[in-house]
Amino acid sequence: ELIGINTAIIGPAGGNVGIGFAVPTNMVREVMNQIVRYGEVKRGRFGMSTQDLTPDLAASLGINTNEGALVTEVEAGSPAEKAGIKPRDVILLANGKPVRGSSDVRNRVGLTPVGEEVEFRLLRDGKQIATKAKVVAPFTLASVEGRLIPQLEGTAVANIERGMPMFGKVEGALVARVEANSPAWYYGLRPGDIIVSINRTRTRNVAELQTALRNNERNAMAVTLLRGDFRLTILIR
Repeated sequence: ELIGINTAIIGPAGGNVGIGFAVPTNMVREVMNQIVRYGEVKRGRFGMSTQDLTPDLAASLGINTNEGALVTEVEAGSPAEKAGIKPRDVILLANGKPVRGSSDVRNRVGLTPVGEEVEFRLLRDGKQIATKAKVVAPFTLASVEGRLIPQLEGTAVANIERGMPMFGKVEGALVARVEANSPAWYYGLRPGDIIVSINRTRTRNVAELQTALRNNERNAMAVTLLRGDFRLTILIR
């Protein structure tokens, strides 16, 4: 019985210590079905941000459950707002399946085809509420003008302008394009990433990014970026 597909192991000094990582088969099945049907995975969005509901956080907010995803932000005009979802709501169920944390919400949304609805059960002020929200296509970067960055060969970056979903919420240089098989692609940069620092030097826009790159005197540089709900650092040599 297949329960997962291995992706990596922990192997210090080249040896296997018996700890591995796998993609669950239910996620693999959804990805496979989309690839067969569309030739690619069409990920969608609702326009809301969530975080894990820890026991300490639940106690501070007066919430009587320790499992679920706490809604922290809802975009104006988004499907989440139209569905009546509000900050401080706790998502308990998505399509009838328990939500134990923020990653469950991301996975359910990411693997639901654009145009379909997801039914949520929310906890608000001690009462449970049922609502539905339609998955919409993610923000596209196709129309964003980008400036080529020689130090990040293959990358074009742009300022976050008014009208973009992340405007006013985060400061950084938006990666508008990355050429396939370029050095930037090889190191892991992807369209939609937001570069927030170079070697711990804050980069709030393209101009600050270019200044930080010019001032870099090392053989390697640490590029810190935001990708969705995650912050990660990429080492570029």
